[in-house]
Amino acid sequence: MFLTADLLTGEAALAAIQGVRRACRREDGRDPLDEAADLLLKHHGISGIDAWVTSDGFALRHDGSLDVAVAPRAREHGLGGALAAAALAAPGPVTAWSHGDHPAARELAAVHGMARARELWVMRRSTALPLPAVALPAGVSIRGFAGADDVPALLAVNAAAFATHPEQGSLDAAGLAERMAERWFEADGLLQAFDADGSLLGFHWTKRHDADHGEVYVVGIAPQAQGRGLGRALTIAGLDHLARRGVREVHLYVEADNAPARRLYEGLGFDHAAVDTHVQYARP
Repeated sequence: MFLTADLLTGEAALAAIQGVRRACRREDGRDPLDEAADLLLKHHGISGIDAWVTSDGFALRHDGSLDVAVAPRAREHGLGGALAAAALAAPGPVTAWSHGDHPAARELAAVHGMARARELWVMRRSTALPLPAVALPAGVSIRGFAGADDVPALLAVNAAAFATHPEQGSLDAAGLAERMAERWFEADGLLQAFDADGSLLGFHWTKRHDADHGEVYVVGIAPQAQGRGLGRALTIAGLDHLARRGVREVHLYVEADNAPARRLYEGLGFDHAAVDTHVQYARP
């Protein structure tokens, strides 16, 4: 299949992208776009994005990333391959996520010389499981987000904690504001741990997706505070917060090769199923 001049642009393209996403969520149980791409479209449209959009599928290339999705009704007819070929025709490094390690994504990656680079696990836990008590080091206290005065320290700890993380470490004030403007944001769900002198040591940002489902969104510990058990304490505090809000299940995302984090989460009752594996492919 070859793409024709019938590609959509502007508002028509945005509407088609949202329609394909809804169809994919209904059929696959997951969104083909991650949060970063979702926020990019929401706040900036397709301005600055190389976009190939039809009524049944799309390819979006932006910031070195590629997102390709095809509506279930149009699959197995070559549309995904045509979209990927168009988007990958230009040279340069590209990464692309396969949400759910889909066989079609593996085939497309092989065709275009993209290698498996990262695995991201989704781990899940029922809030019916009992939680251990929160054990904080002496002099450390936890409170929720209190407003603009908390932002500089929060961004600084996030940048230091995720200095080697390709997505989370780049969070800036604008990106933080975009996330805090989302309907799910709750100030008391952004738990922050402070030392006796008032310095921020770490945080656990929780997310409540709906009445039944919550997420360990981000846990970040300042490098100088690591090794004091704060990651575990903040994780437990956030899980307790979500349980008190009435959610039935909590999930999180963790790099498959992050053995210490996996041990922590497994010790708190999280488990992982093979279908909950996301794979990133990369082209140098």
